[in-house]
Amino acid sequence: MIGFVEAPKAWWLTNGMARAVGVNLPRAVFDGVVKRSELAAMVGRCQSCGKSDACMGWLSKAVPDPHPPTWCCIGDEIEALSPRS
Repeated sequence: MIGFVEAPKAWWLTNGMARAVGVNLPRAVFDGVVKRSELAAMVGRCQSCGKSDACMGWLSKAVPDPHPPTWCCIGDEIEALSPRS
């Protein structure tokens, strides 16, 4: 399994945000759509973002929006990977 032990919260937020909009990040890495270094950079940006509480609130909704919130620092990257885009 792909994960980031040095930034577990950021990994779960990044992965959760992606899953909410239909993106399987581990599969994207496995399939070569995303390089592991690119995923690590996304997790790093998520880790340094000050909106983790808002992110957890957004993710806790029963039915998340089909697009990442506009304030998500990695939302554009996740959106680009979405099968809905």
